[in-house]
Amino acid sequence: MDTVTATRLVLLALVCAGAQAQPAPPAAPVAVDPVAALVGQLDLEKYKASIKGLTQFGDRRQGTERNRKALDWIEAQLKSYGCSNTERLQYQYTEPAKRTPAAPQPARAGGPAGQGGSTLFGQRAATGVNNDPMAQPDERLRALNAEPTPVGTSLRENVYCTKVGSSRPDEMYIVGAHMDGIGWGEAANDDGSGTALVMELARIFSQPGVVTERSIRFVLWNNEETGLQGASAYVAQRKDLQGIESPKGSGRYPEPKWLGMIQHDMMLFDHGMPVAQVDAKGKTVFAPPKAQRAEADVNIEFQSKAKYADGAAALAWAFRAANDKYASHYPAAVGFHMTNTDSTPFMDWVPAISLRENERGMQIGAGWNPHWHQPTDLYSAFSDQDFLLGLNAAQTTLAAVAQLAGAKLDH
Repeated sequence: MDTVTATRLVLLALVCAGAQAQPAPPAAPVAVDPVAALVGQLDLEKYKASIKGLTQFGDRRQGTERNRKALDWIEAQLKSYGCSNTERLQYQYTEPAKRTPAAPQPARAGGPAGQGGSTLFGQRAATGVNNDPMAQPDERLRALNAEPTPVGTSLRENVYCTKVGSSRPDEMYIVGAHMDGIGWGEAANDDGSGTALVMELARIFSQPGVVTERSIRFVLWNNEETGLQGASAYVAQRKDLQGIESPKGSGRYPEPKWLGMIQHDMMLFDHGMPVAQVDAKGKTVFAPPKAQRAEADVNIEFQSKAKYADGAAALAWAFRAANDKYASHYPAAVGFHMTNTDSTPFMDWVPAISLRENERGMQIGAGWNPHWHQPTDLYSAFSDQDFLLGLNAAQTTLAAVAQLAGAKLDH
């Protein structure tokens, strides 16, 4: 090797060594999906704890002290989450002088569900409202639920708080559930499961650094079980105030324009159609299986006869897409027979949907949930697989609303 070639090789080696010594360019930052980050804040144990907290007030029947204490507790929890602008909407409700108990429906095969909507081709189980205190074997719970609703006209309240939008505070999505119950149980599923879901979303959206372009209102309705009076009162009192700045020039909108209303009512129990079983007395009865079925899903419903049916259908499918992308375990199904829940008073004013454990018109009315309005609607009656279905409904709503409201993480 001649001297020139040797020199070139040495220089080449020095250049290569210098190149290797240079620090690597910084990696491009990985974009964080704010929706996934928010959904990741949902926690099964926290969701269960919120339901458990609600059950300390028994069935929370409207008009009673236990109902009022539950409202106070919900408001205190919302404030503790940082959703501090809590408000109450008051209205008058007249309790009839005599309540006529709903007669249980006998179990029978096939036939209409009795709640509107589709026909169930299969077995039915009895449904109805328990009004017998002695059907509750737990003496402590029986005593807690003993106070009746006072007869006559008296004040009722809904409680809510609002996540104010950063750039469009004049537009709003309403996320709701009813906090009252009946049946001499704990109203853990109907509707502690929906109330806890709304409270958990309020907690997450109220965290420091979470920003939404549009406003979100988290509402807990009263008087659902007597005919949707709490939600109806809200619509009557607030619908004509939408989008009005008050005071003028302040940038504040006490009632932003409604973009969508999302209700949550019974979220936990999807064990399937009633099947023949032998009870403790050796009698054959029809009841759902003991465990959550493999085909369990979150039912997203809109009402095909509503004035805003097209917008509600689009909203329902947006929720279905959010479930596909962000829910961890259970899928979602879309149906068009929404009925008998607090989204109904809204459906001719705004696109409105409801999320449930079962189809309201077909499955719930046919006895798919034996705890519905019964003393057995207890926290202890449900398994982690049941609670997980409710958590997946929370994941679905959180993801959809975060996308629709334009959620960002400001940190």
